[in-house]
Amino acid sequence: MRQDRYDYIIVGAGSSGCVLANRLSADPAVTVLLVEAGPNDTSPLIAMPRGIGKLLAPGNPHVWDYAVSPGGNAPQETWLKGRTIGGSSSINGMVYVRGAPADYDAWEAAGCTGWGWQTMGHHFVALEDHALGAKAWRGAGGPLKVSIHPSGDPLCEAFLTAAEQAGTQRVDDMNDMPAVTEGGMAYQPTSTYRGKRFSASRAFLKPVRNRPNLDIVPQTDAVRILFEGQRACGILLRNKDGLHEVEARREIILSAGAVQSPKLLQLSGIGPRALLESLDIPVVVDAPDVGANLREHRYLDFTYKVRGNSLNQKLSGLGLIVSAFRYLFGSKGPLTHAAHEVGGFIKTEATLDRPDAQVGMGLYSFHTDDKGAVALDPYPGLTVIAYYMRPDSQGTVKIGSADPNAPPIIDANHLASDADRTHFVSLFHWLRRLARQPALKDWIVEETGKTVGIEADEDILANAIGLGGTSFHICGTCRMGVDDGAVLDPQLRVRGVTGLRVVDTSIMPTIVSGNTNAPAMAIALNAADMILRANQDSSR
Repeated sequence: MRQDRYDYIIVGAGSSGCVLANRLSADPAVTVLLVEAGPNDTSPLIAMPRGIGKLLAPGNPHVWDYAVSPGGNAPQETWLKGRTIGGSSSINGMVYVRGAPADYDAWEAAGCTGWGWQTMGHHFVALEDHALGAKAWRGAGGPLKVSIHPSGDPLCEAFLTAAEQAGTQRVDDMNDMPAVTEGGMAYQPTSTYRGKRFSASRAFLKPVRNRPNLDIVPQTDAVRILFEGQRACGILLRNKDGLHEVEARREIILSAGAVQSPKLLQLSGIGPRALLESLDIPVVVDAPDVGANLREHRYLDFTYKVRGNSLNQKLSGLGLIVSAFRYLFGSKGPLTHAAHEVGGFIKTEATLDRPDAQVGMGLYSFHTDDKGAVALDPYPGLTVIAYYMRPDSQGTVKIGSADPNAPPIIDANHLASDADRTHFVSLFHWLRRLARQPALKDWIVEETGKTVGIEADEDILANAIGLGGTSFHICGTCRMGVDDGAVLDPQLRVRGVTGLRVVDTSIMPTIVSGNTNAPAMAIALNAADMILRANQDSSR
């Protein structure tokens, strides 16, 4: 930090924070501080798409790892989120999905003016530099490169044909309106470019890092928001040099993600009164819903032994050495693949008015070894991952101590509603039917993994939590709205105080129908417009 006072302090240099830093620092008269708890995004594993195999591991310095109660009596599991410049966009599977227009229109219908598809759709278009070119609701020339996984792989082609045989059309772009509204399967759109990851940092921070009015400080923790009465006036930061108080002239913006943003609010006295008082934290605002409304997609996966065309042998042993050379000397080959080669939206029942599940297919399979480590299967494998897109179940994030170093207590509460359990069963049966389509008959040798032998609905539900895991799409824990319980107003201002906003996936009233990384960037574009308009209005 070059000074102790800035116009804007942004906490979190993830997908939303990178966008905000870019947009707000465009005015040279404005000073911006961007704070990130994790290190810089200089690791070569970040640039390499298949580096996720090493990045997504507890203890890696580029991730937060959280112990989470997934639901029911299931044992705790570990959730990972980005903790580096670029946030989760620097460590995720690079699947580029925007959600459905109906998601955003529902937010607006509930009172969140300015968040409908007519607004958010245009932000996605402005965001994109899409390999397929410009089209209605698709952008070209924007800051974020969007590629399509190369076509032609025979196993991918068989999978796409099987999806057609199961009733889901093949499309060129799974984000195109016919696929989003009626269902469609395609080669996966990805946030990659010429074989390398294209993170929010690369799209939004790299072009502006040398702006003299923008300071970016990695490896710095936000300890507590400081208040003068009900105005957020600054923030207490901590790094290797100790504690520092930094003043915000205009606003503090939390873009720390759906775990860290509510955690910081609670540590700073904004949260459920009973919780704060039990921890001797002075109450600034009694806000019961801070940390509530946690939404997440619980995925279900099927794995198969196949006759060939898997990446398993190309990502281990001698095959990995060959793949590494192809990547190092041309940015080609298996190490350039995103998490899925094929993806799309499906209706688990033909009578549904729109798709209810998202499917991704990866040319790999893996298992957990005796030591608990993830290892590729020794034979050619295929993995199909899917989840119901609009779960009702809601979890919580709560601090368990006033000590900022203490981990939060997270209860995902997955599959708590009857509707979610019904959809899970329907999805299980749909995926089983997909694998039995004629196009895959000559490819699949056998089903492997935890789903083997499970057929009856009651057995599916009895094993449901163990048949998958988190999709890394946590959101909703600082929801916006117009009701008394909403944490934020539709301008994303924290209710009950001034000078404080939240801008990340935690603002979502309900989860979007798909991955949350692209929406995090679009949310920040919309928020930046709101902030800049407010400043223009106040200066008149």
